[in-house]
Amino acid sequence: MLFPFCPNPQDMRVTTRKLQERARDGEKLVMLTCYDASFAALSDAAGVDILLVGDSLGMVIQGHDSTLPVTLDEMEYHTRLVARGSANALVLADMPFGSFQESKEQAFRNAARLMAAGAQMVKLEGGAVMVETTRFLVDRGIPVCAHIGLTPQSVNTLGGYRVQGRTDEGAVQLVADAKALEEAGAAIVLMEAMPAAVAKRVTESLAVPTIGIGAGPDVSGQVLVVYDMLDIYPGRKARFVRNFMEGAPSVKAAVEAYVKAVRGKTFPGPEHCF
Repeated sequence: MLFPFCPNPQDMRVTTRKLQERARDGEKLVMLTCYDASFAALSDAAGVDILLVGDSLGMVIQGHDSTLPVTLDEMEYHTRLVARGSANALVLADMPFGSFQESKEQAFRNAARLMAAGAQMVKLEGGAVMVETTRFLVDRGIPVCAHIGLTPQSVNTLGGYRVQGRTDEGAVQLVADAKALEEAGAAIVLMEAMPAAVAKRVTESLAVPTIGIGAGPDVSGQVLVVYDMLDIYPGRKARFVRNFMEGAPSVKAAVEAYVKAVRGKTFPGPEHCF
């Protein structure tokens, strides 16, 4: 079916192409987790590039001790809220545990639900094992953000929330995983909890942008869990978290400070790195 050319609200959205152009120009990308319409609107106004509807909601909203209990129905619901509340940022939705590991066909069916709910991209945890699934989704019109390093959905096989890539072998594997996922079509590679030097190696080996959380300063952009950076979540804070609410007169000001710190390359500092 052909449509007449007319202005499209989607044209206002940050796109993967815009992200790649900004990263190539040396501009730091800003990602923040988001779970509802109010925070989506606030983060949009503050200049956040990417809103990650994270399965971290299982911990910071639902009170679980991991992300594993989060369901696809719940992710779909929160994606709808964030898409409804935002106008500019790219909406990225996590594929929850058990929704994509069985087969690439299962992954497509479930990713399609999140896209229909308003996501412009989905995120898959896992290294080279996710190459075939990534290629399958991308070939069928679903942009993918890869997630390597510490993958919280694998907390039980990793033996806890541990920094990844500390050994030479581990570092080499992370670089290889990232390159394989890029070749499969991943538009962004998110890296969590790894030595800054390793994250820098990964970033330098790729043409697509990288986003770090506990991965040092030499990446294309940063992400934090909004409940952590606003000091709302009562649990133990990771080393890479900074409380942007401290000294801020409002939540909006705290988010704006986060955006400014990432773009100005003052966050993360050495104290936030491994």
